[in-house]
Amino acid sequence: MNKNSSNIMTLAPNTSNKRETVCIFGTGDFGRALGQKMIQSGYPVVYGSRSTQISNLIPKDAEVLGHAEAAQKAAIIIIAIQRQHYNFLMPLAEVLHGKVLVDISNNLKLNQYPESNAEYLAQLLPGSRVVKAFNTVSAWALQSGTLDASRQVFVCGDDVEAKQMVMDIVRALGLTPLDKGSLLAAQEIENYPLQLFPMWKFPVFLSLGLTVFFFLYCLALDIIYTYIYEKNNFSFFIAITIPNRVCPVMALILLALVYLPGVFAAIIQLYRGTKYQRFPDWLDKWMLCRKQLGLIALAFASLHAVFTLVSPMRAFVSWRTGKGIISQALNNKTEPLNHTNAWLSDSYLALGILGYFLFVLLGITSLPSVSNNVNWREFRFVQSKLGYLTLILCTAHTLVYGGKWFLSPSAYKWYLPNIYMLSLVVPCAVLVVKFVLIFPCIDKPLTQIRQGWERNPKYSE
Repeated sequence: MNKNSSNIMTLAPNTSNKRETVCIFGTGDFGRALGQKMIQSGYPVVYGSRSTQISNLIPKDAEVLGHAEAAQKAAIIIIAIQRQHYNFLMPLAEVLHGKVLVDISNNLKLNQYPESNAEYLAQLLPGSRVVKAFNTVSAWALQSGTLDASRQVFVCGDDVEAKQMVMDIVRALGLTPLDKGSLLAAQEIENYPLQLFPMWKFPVFLSLGLTVFFFLYCLALDIIYTYIYEKNNFSFFIAITIPNRVCPVMALILLALVYLPGVFAAIIQLYRGTKYQRFPDWLDKWMLCRKQLGLIALAFASLHAVFTLVSPMRAFVSWRTGKGIISQALNNKTEPLNHTNAWLSDSYLALGILGYFLFVLLGITSLPSVSNNVNWREFRFVQSKLGYLTLILCTAHTLVYGGKWFLSPSAYKWYLPNIYMLSLVVPCAVLVVKFVLIFPCIDKPLTQIRQGWERNPKYSE
């Protein structure tokens, strides 16, 4: 009997897990989408609206009441209205006293008001517990179910219990809450959806600037100089030849710029003798966008690979090859194989293939879906150790390919160095300094500093 009773109790539904009613003020796109998602997750939803007439746009399982009546039915009220309409809440202050008010609003521009919308709401209703959440999720994502790109929900508030209640709802909706602290963080959270690729701005502008510079540089040396002094019209180089020179140069320089801030950081820490001081702002921002710099570098490297593969299909290459064959036939002489050039050709191709393979591996590892499945030590090994190996291989690839021009006077048109010489400045500097930093006499104190040791500690026992 006891055994059967136990089984019956096990199979019986657990009524204690019933969701609490949630009230939503506002029947706009986001209010309706969020209400539908909550109903699907098992939450009873009641809408507070000026009009209590049921619209076919409202989720069919939701209830629509006046604002005061709806607020009395729930402990959590989601304010899905714009800031300029918050004044209508003031007559409801008594009803809303002690309630958790979730502000989900956004502004039209960064720092539109002196204080955040959530802080303004807290000032209007000091008896309520205000929490900022859901403003980084779009109504379209909630309706379509495509939440992969916006699964994180930033949450902040001064009341710990209220924040926990809201974060429980976030989890129930299949989203990931991220506690950002007190309500002071609301301004930052409200600015977040208004920022267009904030970490990409510097890398993109830097890449565009360098690309334009190197393109004009090649245009001057390879087309304008040749036309003026040699009377040859190579304007068609603009389509493939010049891009195929600019792309590998950009890929190598941007890859070096990924690791250059780490070198600067090591030198600064060695100079200061501590890791407990902030880096300069410019270095902080640079280090934060290293991933973006690396991905843009990978894009340039990929373009270089494609341009190189299509080169044999070009009319200019076919003409030059045919001209060489006809020249040998007319002279009745076959040029012997130059083993030195054969070795150089195969070497720079092999170095390029290996470097590009590791480059792609770095790009794959930086994807969140991949990086979340490796521990910190594995991620650091790939991004640091294999990253420097990639930089070495790509630098060697460029050196083997263009090294012959360093001592060739014909390479210095208008007394300017070849583009490949310019591309080697930054990566060679990074590799030389990094080589010095791994000397035991330097690496050991640097490791100690990064583990917490200080040369001149401010506080000593």
